[in-house]
Amino acid sequence: MISENIKNKTIEMLSTYTGEQITHLESQSVGGGDINAACKLKTKTGVYFIKYNNAVKYPAMFVVEAMGLKLLKEADELFIPEVIGYGEAENDSFLLMEFIEQGIRITDFWQDFGNRLAHLHKHTATYFGLDNDNYIGSLHQSNIKHDTWTAFFINERMLPQIKLARNKGAISKKLVDTFENFFKYIDEIFPVENPAMLHGDLWNGNYMVSPDGTATLIDPAVYYGHREMDIAMTQLFGGFSKEFYESYNEHYPMQADWRKRMDYCNLYPLMVHVNLFGGGYINSVESIINKF
Repeated sequence: MISENIKNKTIEMLSTYTGEQITHLESQSVGGGDINAACKLKTKTGVYFIKYNNAVKYPAMFVVEAMGLKLLKEADELFIPEVIGYGEAENDSFLLMEFIEQGIRITDFWQDFGNRLAHLHKHTATYFGLDNDNYIGSLHQSNIKHDTWTAFFINERMLPQIKLARNKGAISKKLVDTFENFFKYIDEIFPVENPAMLHGDLWNGNYMVSPDGTATLIDPAVYYGHREMDIAMTQLFGGFSKEFYESYNEHYPMQADWRKRMDYCNLYPLMVHVNLFGGGYINSVESIINKF
């Protein structure tokens, strides 16, 4: 359960947010993911969601997550939970948000989701990257800006994960050499696209059904990148419905042979999983890169 320090700061935030003095809240533990604890908070003004973790171990994690959620919400294409506030209490940091009650999917849920993501990806920038770094899971994610996807993908996505894995002894020098050869062909592999606003960690555990029955995105790792990265991630751990991809392609058609590039896009999240969990993820990376 939340500490008294977090509880007191939360009461203060909610009192300011609602304009009513809150003196009491009830907390109930709920799922918060691999690295966060989370609670459902009940007050006289409503129900809220808070997640928290170690501020020393994960500095500014919730600050940059709040910034990512704000970007997605301002795009106004999908339902995004509202951030109420964030802060620190002794060694803990926390993120306070509206609580999303799980809804019932509308009949055309997947078609609507594909349409909305397509429109999100049409939000663009003049660069690949973001004004700030953030996190992918519990790992630092560099978003240094680049003019080309090739430079960004190699330098800010793949090389940091490869270096981390190599330093931990998780991958071989031979695999590193194979990656270096692979990087020579990135320009040929990926078609030229405008930078797209990406969720950045769009697997099937990072969406919910909102109260109105449409998709809600949570736990983002936002940046402007190649939109195939989001699409590939949706296929990594089970995939979305075929209606989702059909609808996406109807509203923002993918370029030729996009399915053949999905494994190459997923080298990044797979390397993240190598660094977080090891195990069979190394075999998945080797299978993709050796096939290339």
